[in-house]
Amino acid sequence: MTQSFDFIIIGGGSAGSVLAGRLSEDPNARVLLLEAGGSDRHPYYHLPAGFAKMTKGIGSWGWNTVPQKHMKNKVFRYTQAKVIGGGSSINAQIYTRGNALDYDEWRQAGCDGWGYDDVLPYYRKAEDNETHENRYHGKGGPLGVSEPRAPLPVCDAYFEAAAAVGLQRNFDINGEKQDGACFYQLTQRGARRSSAAMAYVTPNRNRPNLTVRLGAQVRRIVVTAGRATGVEMLDGTRIDADREVLLSSGAVGSPRLLQLSGIGPADDLRALGIEPVYDQPAVGSNLQDHLDLYCISELSGPYSYDRYAKPVFAVLAGLRYLYDRRGPVASSLFETGGFWYADPDARSPDLQLHLGLGTGIEHGVASMPQGGITLNSCYLRPRSRGSVRLQSADPAAAPLIDPNYLQDPIDRQMSIRGLKLTQEILSQSPLRRYILAERLPGPDVKSDSDYFDFICTHSKTSHHCAGTCRMGSDDAAVVDTRLRFNGIDGLRIVDNSIMPTVISSNTNAAAIMIGEKASDMIKADNGMALT
Repeated sequence: MTQSFDFIIIGGGSAGSVLAGRLSEDPNARVLLLEAGGSDRHPYYHLPAGFAKMTKGIGSWGWNTVPQKHMKNKVFRYTQAKVIGGGSSINAQIYTRGNALDYDEWRQAGCDGWGYDDVLPYYRKAEDNETHENRYHGKGGPLGVSEPRAPLPVCDAYFEAAAAVGLQRNFDINGEKQDGACFYQLTQRGARRSSAAMAYVTPNRNRPNLTVRLGAQVRRIVVTAGRATGVEMLDGTRIDADREVLLSSGAVGSPRLLQLSGIGPADDLRALGIEPVYDQPAVGSNLQDHLDLYCISELSGPYSYDRYAKPVFAVLAGLRYLYDRRGPVASSLFETGGFWYADPDARSPDLQLHLGLGTGIEHGVASMPQGGITLNSCYLRPRSRGSVRLQSADPAAAPLIDPNYLQDPIDRQMSIRGLKLTQEILSQSPLRRYILAERLPGPDVKSDSDYFDFICTHSKTSHHCAGTCRMGSDDAAVVDTRLRFNGIDGLRIVDNSIMPTVISSNTNAAAIMIGEKASDMIKADNGMALT
């Protein structure tokens, strides 16, 4: 028996959770949220330090990239969330928004309504910021944003070391100025993760007009006479959308489902035996991501959180957290960092740093037996462009994810400069009392060729993929500036895939902003009251 709702949201991630919470504010709107993943009941999803488990498998689809031809065919683990809350349930909880000029450049490129002054009110609307309330920040919103609860003394030494090479302390990198070293604010409330699911879905689950289904994977979007009319589930069940289908499955999941639905590059789809419904070559193109490089130093004493990987210390950490909500369990492990320049003439910072209070925190990253710290860097405005394509018509098959890292020589040059900056910071005198020796890259890496070889072995994704369903005002854009699919009525895409260019920072806060802004546009276009 066919069911029907006004709005069907495909994907319960950062943006999809916002849509569910905001659209169901209208009691007359019947809203269905479909999430392929499961619940977020496991404690790892709520304890800040649970991030250390996330890139190693929990709550993920388990996908990898194709071999990267500009990096000696290195294959990257490409963590994509498969749980209610999406990336906001498994990330390091870093709350950054990018640079104001990122959004102004979107507007200058034809994305009217998406300049910095246009998006800032939606960042403020989402926030319940425990520290700031001013032009840049808001209080009382659904999303908890707070200061780190568990920094270590080595963080203060890092700030002194960073200042020695030019990065002065910045107490609000989401405010007037992005430059400098900082403690990042975190999507936490009361020393617990504040995911988009916890902020927008869980408090509203008792609304009679909101239906949430977990473990609900969509096989295809149904298009009838040029209009998205519903979805077909893996079991063949059909669900109709009386108003709109809202695709919110992320920069990999959204183009993947579009192509499985026959919407994408027609020749590629035919080659896989998929009958094209709408030929849109740009679906799955324009993939952008930040490549993460890292310098690891071994410490001369127990100055990081590495020792808490041992069972006895893990128990002590858990008791400390229960007592005062501090200590290792309260740490996201990457809450210190900053923004600086690889290109001194760049229009704004083009490097981001994350100081990891341990080693081996993420999948594939080396650990130090005696304990250490990890300083990551990523070049923020890559010129390389990749793609997301299908390898088969089977909805159970992993997609072909190709970030095409370092395809552009400038990306390679700037990435190496960023790695050298991390080495320079960690070699400064304020950190010498903590650091025994640099272990990676180490003293044998000297030439740019050596650095490139090192990067091809020791690097990872920053988990900041974007751009595969590009927004724009031109005919080639996948969605228009109200996020409506160009060529199919009743279909919108609401997630980071709509970014024309990836923002200059972590991307989770932006996904939540996109969900907030899209909710207002959807309400306005459907004659619903704005809140």
